[in-house]
Formats: sequence, structure tokens, C-alpha cells
Amino acid sequence: MQKIVSLAKRRGFIFQASEIYGGVEALWDYGPLGALLKNNIKREWLKCFVQERDDVVLVDGTVIMHPKTWEASGHLESFTDPLVECKSCHKRYRADQLVVELPPGTDLGPTNRPFAVPGTIKKVYPHEKCQNCGGELTNPKNFNLMFKTFLGPVENEASVAYLRPETAQTMFEDFKLVQESQRLKLPFGIAQIGRCFRNEITTGNFIFRSREFDIAEIEYFVKPEEDEEAFNKWLDAWEQFFIYLGLKKENLRRYEHPKESLAHYSKRTVDIEYHFPFGWAELAGVANRTDFDLSQHAKFSGQDLRYFDDEIKERYFPYVIEPTLGIERLLLALLADSYEEVKGGRTTTTEAAKEEETVLRLNKKIAPIQVAVLPLLKNNKELVARAKEIYEALKPHFMCQYDEVGTIGRRYRRQDEIGTPACITVDHQTLQDNTVTLRDRDTMSQERVSAERLPQAIDKLLKE
Repeated sequence: MQKIVSLAKRRGFIFQASEIYGGVEALWDYGPLGALLKNNIKREWLKCFVQERDDVVLVDGTVIMHPKTWEASGHLESFTDPLVECKSCHKRYRADQLVVELPPGTDLGPTNRPFAVPGTIKKVYPHEKCQNCGGELTNPKNFNLMFKTFLGPVENEASVAYLRPETAQTMFEDFKLVQESQRLKLPFGIAQIGRCFRNEITTGNFIFRSREFDIAEIEYFVKPEEDEEAFNKWLDAWEQFFIYLGLKKENLRRYEHPKESLAHYSKRTVDIEYHFPFGWAELAGVANRTDFDLSQHAKFSGQDLRYFDDEIKERYFPYVIEPTLGIERLLLALLADSYEEVKGGRTTTTEAAKEEETVLRLNKKIAPIQVAVLPLLKNNKELVARAKEIYEALKPHFMCQYDEVGTIGRRYRRQDEIGTPACITVDHQTLQDNTVTLRDRDTMSQERVSAERLPQAIDKLLKE
């Protein structure tokens, strides 16, 4: 994990927010490469779940919503985490994170309080004392995670508002507007990617648990009797998306929430967990929210949010299946899954032969830089001029980077370290026959390609 954090900062993926002032805990800025990678993940999500489907449409809602939203949704009352505090050093913990996993049949003993029984795994509270000083912990109390703000110039109770902790409520409030304006019939989904905020009690593990982050989720509206079938289909589709982006199947598993730990709105919830460097943790989830949200907003707003079914000539509240994922968590999982260290290096050049080399084997579809253009020699004006011409010609088609600093071996390694799939070397032969060397990051194979055919050759490499 330390190596991934170091690479992310050194190569311009992720920086601590406000670092010049000492940083802000659990807030992160995405640098030139991180911003590109994040946008590429979002693009592939939109392509898979909006562009290529006939039953899902996209919206973009506001971060601040009417305060009654959170009263209707239950967030004011129920969007809490159990907070415990050390009576000696006053360090605070989320009680549900003071857990370990034990194999089935383990004797919990009298001092351990059961937390959940997900299938064959038991999760228990093993820590009755503060992990910092060994002091006694208080009993858990609920802590609301929403950030409070004020609308308008007067800061009083009448102007209280909240930064959204999820994107879902926009899709519920706009349900009728979207359905009627787009003439949608059940089943259909409303998708959104948006910024969310949670005032986490405890943070850590780099960008895994942040206070400001992007969520990508879908509210999929179905007939009540079709909810289980839709749930299973979306769970499979969600998991397959992660595999499609490059996560190894063996690093994914499902965790079925027991009924006693379900959210107040949920009939069924399954988390998709990823095996991060720090252990198994939630990557995404799918929940059956039943008709809770639409019926609640109808009650609190006084508006009829029922769906009129032309086939049976009746109005009813659809059930909702909600697949959701955190973009930052997925980004972290992709970095961890693609990170590889090669002892002795992969290059055959003398200066690199004995060194360890890092390769980010990111899926070629989401690599932040797709093509690097490298003149063989920095001090050869003809090579540099031709390389820049090729670079300019490729920029409209691919995300490119031009690099002329250091030996060609060093430059290959820099590009491998950030996951660039294709490197183009402009050398002396280029000046004679207008061909260049096209190098594949994964196989390290090199082929001579005519400069005129480069777009087609690169496109083929990226799709392999």
C-alpha cells in the first residue's frame, strides 16, 4: 500500500488536499494522471450502463437539496455510524470497524460481542479497549454523517441545509419528471455520477474512506413482483463490470448482509468486496430498496409519485433496485490490481538491467495516457521535429504525452510506471522511410509501422 501511495504522488495521480498547509485529513486532489484515470472510469461506466442500454437514462442533480429530502429519506434519523470514544485519550472510533473475521465454529468467548454472521464468516468486536492507549471505551452512540450548511445570508434553523451523502434522492424526487418527459415504461433506470460528502468518524487507507468522493449509481424501477430477478441481474452486471475493467475475479467476493444489519430501507443488500492490500473491504453494493423512497417522498411532498401501469390500468409505487459504487474505491482497486514490480527490470538496456521496474498493467481502455511519443535523441533537431509532428497528428485521436528527457530505456520505464499502453519511438530510420517503432507495454514487442498507419495500429493495440 505504501508503494501505491508513493507512486500516486510521485507520478501525479493523487495528492493530499491543501498539502502546502499540512493537508486536510481524508480529502484528496487528483493530479493530471489521476484526473484522466478517474474520467476514463466514469466514461466506461456511462458507456456500459447508459449508452449501450435502452432502459437507463442519465441525470445530474444538485449537491444541496431541499432540507425535507433528508427528513423523508430517513437520513436525519438513521444516517449514522456508531461512535465510541476512549475515556482516557479521547480517541474516537467507529464501533463497527473494530471487528475481525473469524472462521465458522470459532468460540467467541465471553468478552466478544457478535457483530454479524455473513454466510460462513463471523465478524465480532474483539477490541474492548482503546487501540491507542488501552483505555476504556464508552458505549456506542449514533453520529450523523451529513455535513450541515446554510442557505442564504442568515445562519439559523430555518436556513439549515445539508450536502448530499448519496446521489440517490435526486432520482427519486425526479422520478415522475424523468418518466413522463422520456415516456419510459417499467422496468427502467435512472443513472447518475456525482459528488457526495460524508463526515466520516475514522478515515484511512489512502482514498478508500474519504469525506468527499464520487458515487456512480442507478435506481432501477421495477414491478414489485419482479424485484428479485432484477436484483440478481444487476448484481451479476455490477460484478462483471469490475472484471471488464481489469480486476481479477479471485480478488472479488460477495457479502450478503444479514437481515439484522440491513439499512432501514433495504429488503436485501449484497456488497461486492475487493481484496485490497489492507484486506477485504466493500467496493460496491446492490440494494433492494422496495418502494420505501418513492412512498416516503410522496408522503412528505404531497405529490403523487406512483407509476401508472397502462397494462393493468392501475397506479402503484415501483420497487427499486440500486446498484452503487464509489469511483475512488474502484480507482484504488484498479491501481492495486494492476501494480506489478519486476525484479531486475524488463528492459534490456544496460542502465536498467539490474534495477527493479514498476509496471501498471491498467486496462488499456482506461489508461490515463494512451500513447507516448519519444524521439530517440533529444539533441537531434530532425528527430525532435519529426517526433513533434507525429505527436501533434495523434493528439486529436488519443491522449498523448511527448517525452524527450533521458535515455530511451528510462523513458520506456517511466511510461510503463504510469500504465501507458503504447510507446512510439522516432529514430534515424524514420527520417529515411517514415516508419516508427510501436512498442506494446504488456508484451514489450516492437514493430515498425508507417507513420500514416499509426492511428489504425494504435487503435488495434488498445483493443487487444
